[in-house]
Amino acid sequence: METGSFLTNVTYDDVRPKIDVILETLFSKEIRIAMVKDQLMKDHSAPLPIVVHVLKGQIDFGTEQGQLVLNTGDMVSVEPSVRHNLFAKEASVVRLTLAKGDSVNRVKDAVLK
Repeated sequence: METGSFLTNVTYDDVRPKIDVILETLFSKEIRIAMVKDQLMKDHSAPLPIVVHVLKGQIDFGTEQGQLVLNTGDMVSVEPSVRHNLFAKEASVVRLTLAKGDSVNRVKDAVLK
């Protein structure tokens, strides 16, 4: 058994979203994305399904179908290969659940775009 906390010791990066692996299980990777107000995680996609869960703040979640405002507590599941972006309308902490076969480096690369 392992434990972790998404809301303890949160650090932000003024230049780009901050990515931290909080927990890795037998079936998933649990990632914290910390974003300051007006920060953008540009268009990218995932090879496997993901879940995005706003733990604190407010995010504009954009896809080709339009914008979805996600507030504290809201979550969205995203199918493979769907291009999406995140824009922090205020300082936010986001939980990203990746399938075990997905790569954390892919997420880190997405913030460098």
